[in-house]
Amino acid sequence: MSGKRDELLTVDQVLEALGGISRRTFYRWREIGKAPAGIKLPNGEIRIYRNDLDAWLWSLREAA
Repeated sequence: MSGKRDELLTVDQVLEALGGISRRTFYRWREIGKAPAGIKLPNGEIRIYRNDLDAWLWSLREAA
């Protein structure tokens, strides 16, 4: 890496990056283990590292 820290994305930012999927769809994917890896903050909110989202998208492309 170039020394730049990986960006933490909110669920809303991830939904937008995925073309506007619904929040319900995203959480369903999490329930069945088909969503990008995320971290849960102490306040209960979820954040996704940009690199994890990109890797997850790449894995879907590879599987297609």
